[in-house]
Amino acid sequence: MKIDLTQTHDVIGAFQSIDWTDIKAKYHDPATLYAFSVLNGTKLAGYNIKLASLRHLMDLKRQGNSNFPYHYDVEEVENLLKFASICPNVDTGEPTQLMEWQKFTFALMFGWRDTDGNKRFTRVIDSVSRGQGKTYQMAILICYSFIMESIGLSNQDYLVASINFKQTMKLFGYVSSMMRTIIQIEPFKSYAKEVELHIQSDQVIMKKNNNVLRAISLEAGQYDSYHFRTAIFDEIGEVKSRKTVSKIISGQVKVPNHQFIQISTSYPDPTVPFHEDQRMVIQAMEQDWKRDADSYLGLIWSQDSLDETYKPETWVKSNPLLDLPDQCDELMKGLKDKRDSDLLTGNIADFQTKNLNLWLKQSTDSYLNLKDVEDAIDDDFKIDGREVFIGFDYSMFSDNTALSFVYPYDDGKFHIEQHSFIPWQRAGSIEAKEKQDGIAYRQYPEYCTITAHPQGIINPEQIYRWLLDYVEQHQLEVLFFGYDRFGSYQVKNITESLNVNTSWNIMDIQQRTSALANPTKFLQELFITHKVTTPNDPVMQKALLNATIKSDKIGIQVDKDKATLKIDVVDAIIDALFQGMYYFDENADMNQKATEVDRMTEQQVLDWFKNSKSGLLGGDTTDN
Repeated sequence: MKIDLTQTHDVIGAFQSIDWTDIKAKYHDPATLYAFSVLNGTKLAGYNIKLASLRHLMDLKRQGNSNFPYHYDVEEVENLLKFASICPNVDTGEPTQLMEWQKFTFALMFGWRDTDGNKRFTRVIDSVSRGQGKTYQMAILICYSFIMESIGLSNQDYLVASINFKQTMKLFGYVSSMMRTIIQIEPFKSYAKEVELHIQSDQVIMKKNNNVLRAISLEAGQYDSYHFRTAIFDEIGEVKSRKTVSKIISGQVKVPNHQFIQISTSYPDPTVPFHEDQRMVIQAMEQDWKRDADSYLGLIWSQDSLDETYKPETWVKSNPLLDLPDQCDELMKGLKDKRDSDLLTGNIADFQTKNLNLWLKQSTDSYLNLKDVEDAIDDDFKIDGREVFIGFDYSMFSDNTALSFVYPYDDGKFHIEQHSFIPWQRAGSIEAKEKQDGIAYRQYPEYCTITAHPQGIINPEQIYRWLLDYVEQHQLEVLFFGYDRFGSYQVKNITESLNVNTSWNIMDIQQRTSALANPTKFLQELFITHKVTTPNDPVMQKALLNATIKSDKIGIQVDKDKATLKIDVVDAIIDALFQGMYYFDENADMNQKATEVDRMTEQQVLDWFKNSKSGLLGGDTTDN
């Protein structure tokens, strides 16, 4: 059955359209019961958990299909939950009974298996608000994996990690304390003695078989030589680049039954890889029939909108511990106090990010809203043969060079694409440039090109040739080419070559508020009113979200908080909209008959001249 929720987002409607009689009769495990309670409405949950619940039930139905090589093993779930029942909460010294949502998490992580009996989900994205006991959960998982899943194996590596040494050792301290208690309980006590298990300051080692659980922070970054069977990374939402984390993933490729668990609340910067991964897995769940992310598990407890900041009755979506009767009142009071305090101090974004698990834009001066940027994504737009407005922002020093393409369509809508050229001379290497900018440019050749210059500076000839080839390849009709000549003398060389070799309307746009205020505001309104579409282009999205507002008595311009933040794409789009914004305005100069000839190419002028309707070649005239 093909269910696509990318437009309707109606998870409940999709659930209600399917007969679940067979699944209800066969499965009574905690995860399946929780999924039904969420989708039946007896358990309040956010959109993302509804998606995860529907996916679980859909997967149960498709078991046995030749194109679905996975099965749900209830026995594996029971084994993990039995182990969890004896794991002590470090704060109390006694085991804490798991809640339904926690059992749901464990069951999906460990219950789904491939044809070899290995865990299906090799990547897990687990996100919940602050203070919801995620450290306790992850300690249980790594202890189970290290003690139970390693039986009969040797030379296995396991990892707990976080952003810095302090955070990593906090997590490891929790794990080691839990393990000390576990190995005092039979049969684990005898097993620990048999394998010579020793808990050390920064690792736990089984000396007899050389299985090692290591604590290594992101700061140390020494993941290259390890092949982790299970790796848990806490607070990964603060990690700006995929480079170091990719070493963990690449090291796991040949390890059977491996799993990489990424845990975090939301963070102020929505352009980080963890948020990109969340968006990817959400879309995969919405388009479940495509089977694009069968090895990814997304469990994201979050609010559905900022409006819910003022609806405490909905906060259980991101704070599932509110379903715990003996903690509900105290937790709710603490959350309300935090919200009210942040409102008074003008810091409500911190509450929304950390306590409601919502991704925001970090600055109150943000040019665009994250949700508006995400809502604009449309990868199906066809550009071939269309009219286009082009903007050009040439780089200075370490900045990128950007070309923007604005395509008017329908009645008052615009589709925007871009292509950037990436210099690395200032950074020293393309690797350093990617780390500095927080984006893996080499992974996105459709949206950017690394400069071909051997010294890593921008190559104007490369840009010029790329642009002409692109316009010819897609048979674009260029209505306007706007640029900022302040960038470099190289801009003059490029635009003069375009003047000689094309018939485009080319204009130098003054980079002053008086010139840029209108197109800047126009672009902002396009996103707010949802009259713009863009591809799922991370280079563009990062630039749009980096942009802030700078205002004066005349109007507004875009700016950025730090020199290393890139907004070149936004500048290029605004240059294109300097004329593009008037495309649908009948009274604009560009749409006046009196100036029509000025905008024609030489061939268009010749065709018009030869056309008898022009009145220029004689013929009969009629007086009225």
